[in-house]
Amino acid sequence: MSDVTILNATLVMPDRLLTGAWLSVQSGRIAALGTLESMPTQTGQTWDAAGRYLAPGFIDMHVHGGDGADFMDGDQAAFAKAIAAHRRHGTTGLVPTSTVATHEQTLRFLELSEHFRAAGQVLGAHLYGPYFNEDKVGCHPLAPTRSPTKSEYSEYLRFANTMLVATCAPELPGASDFFRDAAAAGIRLNAGHSNASWFEMQVAFDLGMRHVDHFYCAMSSVPGLRERFGVPMQASMAEFVLATNEMTTEIIADGRHLAPDLLRFVVRMLGVDRVALVTDSNRALDMPPGEYVFGPQDAGVTIVSDGEVGWTADRSALASSVRGMDFMVRHMHQVVGLDLAQAVRMATLTPAKILGVDRSLGSLEVGKQADLVLLDQQLEVRGVWMNGVLL
Repeated sequence: MSDVTILNATLVMPDRLLTGAWLSVQSGRIAALGTLESMPTQTGQTWDAAGRYLAPGFIDMHVHGGDGADFMDGDQAAFAKAIAAHRRHGTTGLVPTSTVATHEQTLRFLELSEHFRAAGQVLGAHLYGPYFNEDKVGCHPLAPTRSPTKSEYSEYLRFANTMLVATCAPELPGASDFFRDAAAAGIRLNAGHSNASWFEMQVAFDLGMRHVDHFYCAMSSVPGLRERFGVPMQASMAEFVLATNEMTTEIIADGRHLAPDLLRFVVRMLGVDRVALVTDSNRALDMPPGEYVFGPQDAGVTIVSDGEVGWTADRSALASSVRGMDFMVRHMHQVVGLDLAQAVRMATLTPAKILGVDRSLGSLEVGKQADLVLLDQQLEVRGVWMNGVLL
């Protein structure tokens, strides 16, 4: 750990920018901050931010890989490589996210997540699949998609201390038992890759589900539910989230998944405290355009990156993103039009609150962990600190 005072910074606070400011780090935590006029005499190490933005380190709660590696590859080297890739984009709080895979591959993912959590490299794991609706599987492997059974998921719940989040499609047989047991283990519950109706969402909500994965992507719609139920038409996951104050969600702001007007609409309807930015990034992050494997290298699905987004092999549908969190923040500020404090909040304090880690992460406050990112005027990453140490 390093004690340092960062000078001449523009601090990105949850609700405003604090210009002409300083921030002091001691023993890996934020010790003090303020404007330069209020700064006491400094005798220790200093670092000049030269007027650039100093923000909390980004938190990504839905991320699959980067730099050619996927968190499902099953080895420590791939895990470390993907983590390092996202550090370069300002993400200090990572929640490795699984894909639909075999039971053994999922257990290996959880084992590795536990190892890297214990080492302080990740916040925990997101069990994402295999409990998806086959009609909403997206770019994930179809064959291993299945409904939850207690005999299987009880082995996953052995990793409850590491598993921050678990996703399940609420309409699946066994979903209620899974939600009930996972909630009892202290795991946060998501609905995703689902064709659930309002009623099915309500059942899951009553069991503790409070979040929907990547809004508008791989989720039910009113026309889709018309095909499933006939008449009268049924309300979908979107309506349930928009109408239920306790629900939160996330958006992929890579400029390819959702148009600016949709991004503005979601934020306008829900507010920045209920919508987190996520990358949903795959192994093609920071890699040249070409073919890649989504999921385990030896058993995943071929996708294609065009350098801006992932596509299914036949180019008929999107297949995860290839952007880092810094891009998402830039897009929300420069294209969608949010003020910078709001855009950064969606990548920091909002996911921290959703994950329940906001007492130590997510904002520039005295006593919180000194995970920081320095951004220039174009919002490009110019420095990253973890526990007060410049990486």
